[in-house]
Amino acid sequence: MKCSVETSARHVHLPEDVYKVLFGADAEMTAVKELSGGGAFVDARRVTLVGPKGTFERVAILGPYRPLQVELAKTDARKLGVDAPIRISGDTKGSAPIKIVGDAGEYDAVEGAVVAKRHIHIGAAELEELGLENNAVVQVKLTSDDRSLIFDDVILRKAGSGALMHIDTDECNAAGLPGTVEGEIIVK
Repeated sequence: MKCSVETSARHVHLPEDVYKVLFGADAEMTAVKELSGGGAFVDARRVTLVGPKGTFERVAILGPYRPLQVELAKTDARKLGVDAPIRISGDTKGSAPIKIVGDAGEYDAVEGAVVAKRHIHIGAAELEELGLENNAVVQVKLTSDDRSLIFDDVILRKAGSGALMHIDTDECNAAGLPGTVEGEIIVK
């Protein structure tokens, strides 16, 4: 089965109360770009991430509001000096602390920085076609001119319809991908 493969660069998810600490009590998210699937969008505002060894400025905020999570690539985490574990999105318990700075304030998150485990958002019909269940593990073959590879340990996450894989910038660069591409799901 084929799937679309998109690269997810570093970004943050914020709950409303933290957003207001960073940007002011009257601040509200404003969508400037819709993202594929699920009503997600890129907010008009940006934050700075601060770690013991470095910073990243102008980091995208993805809306709508949801629990705090800072998604990084391993290279990003090393530059910041944070020990961000590889986790399924949403699993932030015991993850790395990080400082988030906005225009009106800053927030010291005691946990929340993770490297998102590669995953595929996949519909119920597609799961059935593959003969698999939610949270099954597959491989995905990516073909490029010079750096084709097979990603192992890809989690299937039941959502919506179709099949959309998210990888981070380190994984994108490892495969030499030019942008959104098509991959092939391999059932182990």
